[in-house]
Amino acid sequence: MAGRITPPPLLPDDLRGRAHPLRAGLAAEVHARPPLPLAAPARVLHLAMMLKPEDGAAEHAHLAALCRSCGMAEPELGTKHVAVALSGAGHLIWERRTEFSTYTLYLPRSAGTPLDRPATDLPLPAGWLDALPGRLMVAADVTVLDAGEAVPGQAELESIFDGPTMVASRVASDHATVWTDFHLGADDAVRFVLHGGALTDAQRGRIVMRLLDIETYRMMALLALPLAQQVAPRITALEQGLAKLSGRMVDVEHESEQSLLLELAGLAAEVETLAVETPYRFGAGRAYHALVERRIAELRETRIEGMPTIGEFMERRLSPAMRTCITMAERIEGLSRRATRMANLLRTRVDVALERQNVGLLDTMNQRSRLQLRLQETVEGLSVAAITYYVVGLVGYAAQALHAVGLPVDKEIAIGVAIPVVALLVWWGLRRFRRSLQKEGLH
Repeated sequence: MAGRITPPPLLPDDLRGRAHPLRAGLAAEVHARPPLPLAAPARVLHLAMMLKPEDGAAEHAHLAALCRSCGMAEPELGTKHVAVALSGAGHLIWERRTEFSTYTLYLPRSAGTPLDRPATDLPLPAGWLDALPGRLMVAADVTVLDAGEAVPGQAELESIFDGPTMVASRVASDHATVWTDFHLGADDAVRFVLHGGALTDAQRGRIVMRLLDIETYRMMALLALPLAQQVAPRITALEQGLAKLSGRMVDVEHESEQSLLLELAGLAAEVETLAVETPYRFGAGRAYHALVERRIAELRETRIEGMPTIGEFMERRLSPAMRTCITMAERIEGLSRRATRMANLLRTRVDVALERQNVGLLDTMNQRSRLQLRLQETVEGLSVAAITYYVVGLVGYAAQALHAVGLPVDKEIAIGVAIPVVALLVWWGLRRFRRSLQKEGLH
């Protein structure tokens, strides 16, 4: 076939130069996890390692060492998917996820090899697998049978599956059969056996990827269960504390709103601590569980008489654990809402009590104002008398002086006439002054 002809660019160079910086990455995101076509017979080993943020550099260095030993270029920092063609035979697919990294080793297998034979002589540098950074979370071993190999019998299956329940189903519209027990065997891995003579290599690769995803996401989803079991007593204690506090709020006469509000604040702080500690893991558990259910649906299972399907097994074993986690998350959210409602109710009671105190204080202030007004009116009356007394005294001195210079002015008559006139003028002046203060808002 002739070489592929590269067509001329559709868009002008100036327009392509103004592309969004995330455009290429977003376009490639849907192709981030291409399934590897898998020829049978084969064996697939899968590991998932939980990593801390500081393990990123060590993981990159470890992967770069493998690439160098296989004659490949080192991956760039920030790469999330690397396919390594191993020096001996097979491939290694490395993927970086949000919380963990996966290492999937695709190896050829000789037809007729016993199912219980352990995977030995891996085409990896000595000690490379032992030095993987992180902590082991998932280990899965998938044996892919060739079309020419016979369907394994019960005795052969029991030689590799020692779990309490064997799970099996026809998948891919009855074109293949899968057996497993989801049990950590003697080699500390969960075993799968896949027999599908009518599958293409691409279909076989997709089925293997779905089986590995089911096991990986199942384990990651179950990480939420220990947290749910750990916080359950705390949630119960907080629910009882809020219930008792709610009962005490009814007794308005013998409980102090301030003390109730202080106690409620302590309970609300504990609830918010739980709300901060748990949402990420519970949310991740729900997301992983949804992925498990999605991958099971993609298998298109058909039941084999006498054995549960993968979907039935997960419904009985995984779903109750996830419902427990969901219930705990809902209980925490309910506690937060109840604490908020109780706090609002107590604040209302405190506000009402403060309003009552303010009303009483205003009544007291009004009484004092009326008393002050009475005193002020009394003082004003005394002021009129005092001012009149001093002004009339001045009038008397003036009349006496006029009489001394020979004018016909009688001091007693002058004082008698001046008294009502001066008193009236003083009273009128003080009243006008008080009204002017009232208009200006100063009285």
